[in-house]
Amino acid sequence: MLDSVKNVIPNSIDETLALLRKENYIAERSLATSLYLALKMQKPLFLEGEAGVGKTEIAKVLAQGLGRPLIRLQCYEGLDMASAVYEWNYPRQMLEIRLAEASGVGRGELAKNVFADEFLIERPLLQALRAEPSETPLLLIDELDRTDEPFEAFLLEILSDFQITIPEIGTIKASQRPLVIITSNRTREVHDALKRRCLYHWVDYPDAHRELAIVQARMPHIASQLSEEVVSFVQLLREEDLFKHPGIAETLDWAEALVQLDKVVLAPDLIDDTLGTLLKYQDDIAAIRGSEAARLLEQAKLKLAGTGLARS
Repeated sequence: MLDSVKNVIPNSIDETLALLRKENYIAERSLATSLYLALKMQKPLFLEGEAGVGKTEIAKVLAQGLGRPLIRLQCYEGLDMASAVYEWNYPRQMLEIRLAEASGVGRGELAKNVFADEFLIERPLLQALRAEPSETPLLLIDELDRTDEPFEAFLLEILSDFQITIPEIGTIKASQRPLVIITSNRTREVHDALKRRCLYHWVDYPDAHRELAIVQARMPHIASQLSEEVVSFVQLLREEDLFKHPGIAETLDWAEALVQLDKVVLAPDLIDDTLGTLLKYQDDIAAIRGSEAARLLEQAKLKLAGTGLARS
């Protein structure tokens, strides 16, 4: 059960940064500013950036830190009202109709009975609007760019008035606005009309110092030298011409894989054997494996010998 004592809004950007850090999310100040303003202004926050940079994780740690239930709508092509908002439990309604007909219930009474709340299946958007004020959720609309434009247009009513109209029941309006975070990997442009209803923040890859802080916060058991070499190598890898650069999620996966193998330093053959945890396309793996991996590792170690990420 969530701690209701935590269910308060931070009073400053510094408090927002501290809240995220307490949940082991190392954020830059500009992101904390956007989050703080979204909370204070009660406006949705639109987070855009490459896959794997931590957009979804922001919503998760914010919900945890604020003591709010997290309601997640995972978007995909073809997402419709029945999956996102509500649908009627047709099998139960049919059963109710047959029982009512057998007992001689009139049509008017029957229509009222089969469209009662007990037959309504709430999906994420309706759940967020009907939540009790004491349990105002954080609504995560994840990867909105994967949906079709008609669904995007439907969201405008929700983000404008935080209400939904169900023909059989009427208009349902949130008694208190949920916190809303929308993410996009920018596989397509999201319409301006929707963006105008949100605050906007571009989530970029972290610099070396912040990425090292993230790795060490999430994996306090990792060897210091290994964490520095991992981060330095990944930072150089993102400068290569690849189909998909590794995100923070892949950095953490790779670091965890190396720890599971009881490694404390990187070596060229070790990189070759574990590239599948870092890169997700065969062409990228083929381009890096072998001499290129050895070159990047040598470059990373030379850079660390000169400064050291933890010391510079």
